Amino acid sequence: MSPVTAGVLQLSALIVVLALVYRPLGDHMARVYSSERHYRPEKWIYKAIGADPDAEMRWPAYLRGVLAFSAVSVLFLYALQRLQGVLPGSLGFVSIDPDQAFNTAASFVANTNWQSYSGEQAMGHVVQTGGLAVQNFVSAAVGMAVAVALVRGFARSRTGELGNFWADLVRGTVRILLPLSVVGALVLVACGAIQNFAGIHQVGQFLGGTQQWNGGAVASQEVIKELGTNGGGYFNANSAHPFENPTPFSNLFEILLILVIPFALTRTFGRMVGNLRQGYAILATMAAIWIGFTALMMWTEFHHGGPALQAAGGAMEGKETRFGVGASAIFSVATTLTSTGAVNSFHSSYTGLGGGIQLLGMQLGEIAPGGVGSGLYGMLIMAIIAVFIAGLMVGRTPEYLGKKIGTREIKLAACYILVTPALVLGFTAAAMALPTPPQSMLNSGAHGFSEVLYAYTSGANNNGSAFGGLSADTPWFNTTIGLAMLLGRFLPMVFVLALAGSLAEQKPVPETAGTLRTDKPLYSGLLVGTILIVTGLTYFPALALGPLAEGLAS
Repeated sequence: MSPVTAGVLQLSALIVVLALVYRPLGDHMARVYSSERHYRPEKWIYKAIGADPDAEMRWPAYLRGVLAFSAVSVLFLYALQRLQGVLPGSLGFVSIDPDQAFNTAASFVANTNWQSYSGEQAMGHVVQTGGLAVQNFVSAAVGMAVAVALVRGFARSRTGELGNFWADLVRGTVRILLPLSVVGALVLVACGAIQNFAGIHQVGQFLGGTQQWNGGAVASQEVIKELGTNGGGYFNANSAHPFENPTPFSNLFEILLILVIPFALTRTFGRMVGNLRQGYAILATMAAIWIGFTALMMWTEFHHGGPALQAAGGAMEGKETRFGVGASAIFSVATTLTSTGAVNSFHSSYTGLGGGIQLLGMQLGEIAPGGVGSGLYGMLIMAIIAVFIAGLMVGRTPEYLGKKIGTREIKLAACYILVTPALVLGFTAAAMALPTPPQSMLNSGAHGFSEVLYAYTSGANNNGSAFGGLSADTPWFNTTIGLAMLLGRFLPMVFVLALAGSLAEQKPVPETAGTLRTDKPLYSGLLVGTILIVTGLTYFPALALGPLAEGLAS
């Protein structure tokens, strides 16, 4: 079987499985967030934190809950890292330096999981399991809660109430993420991923020295890393490491974990607004972009540009021979079109155009299907922009799901789509203009610029993957990327929740013959075009200086 055929078959199998789980998982999540019943363990949690899960919140109160919980999480994770040297289970590792501890705390709380350190050489069991793995769960649950709040804004009328943040946070963790993670961890252990609390082992002599391998609760952290679109690996090689991703089957399973909740949330959206066709329209938009990007990535990496590529069957530099070009390309697109950032190959070694596809996937806003929760609310923001453009073309007030998109709504949507590009381009320009940051670039020219652009794109879009040529463990990059991650995560949430509150206060607008049908293929095509045009106009100059220049020169 040729490598191309194997890649196409893996992609086809992935699509089939996603289609099979789409309906049951999407309906289950809709029931979770619509239920009025509280399970006993959930009641214990509410009592411990002093929350009333039945108290409805308007958007400012919901936002305060999001920000307060996240701020406490940052402080707790920062303190845990700074105290690692005196904690049990540290494996002899010292405490983390202040700038790196801040960067890591911001990273995992913001669902970015950017790592400027080697996990097996810096973090012990307590920090890995009690700190990082916990944030993998709750940061994903926060994103899902914000998405559900926006969906309620569309579904409700004449009220500013969006539900209860604490109830949404706990239910998302206890009823969705935990059960799926238990099952997924068992699958990964069966595939060969390790799950223990062993110490450091000397495993043999290599080139005159010894090699050390760490044990750890890897399978349980790996599954929520992918399922929650987090991305931080237990080992520096991330999902290319055989302890995290042992076989081609586990590789395909991990891609499934990355995509399953973001795609299924479109079904949850359709169910909660009472119109499944609207969910299908959003699903079709996400799927069209994802399949298109995957096909383009596979073409660029299989393209035989010389004798070495022909002999290897594709651009194999930086890719695991266990997976090959096809599975690596599928994983790469899945992880950059979501906010996962996990890698099973070396992104910096992809072809120039392949690296550009990875960058563009993140710059779209990671909405196809996007991160857990963040992909859905990002796509709904773009849906509002699309109906606004359509309204301008026909000369009538735009409407979406029975809600008028007026001045306030479009300003909030515009602020949402402007925040992240401002962070990415601003920090990249500052890093290239100052004398010290460019010294961290391994490469000069277009690829060196791409390393810096990729770092801030990944940070501000809460992805976490990196072009490995950039030495980012410096005070400048730890601090600025940490700020980009926090601002890129929580500033957009401010606009999303304010928009949700504004929509929830409106009364429904009756549908007329002139209403744009947003559940039809024509609208899905308009939405795809809007996403690509807005992103292209924003980032094209930067992409032209980096991956496009590199790709055209090769």
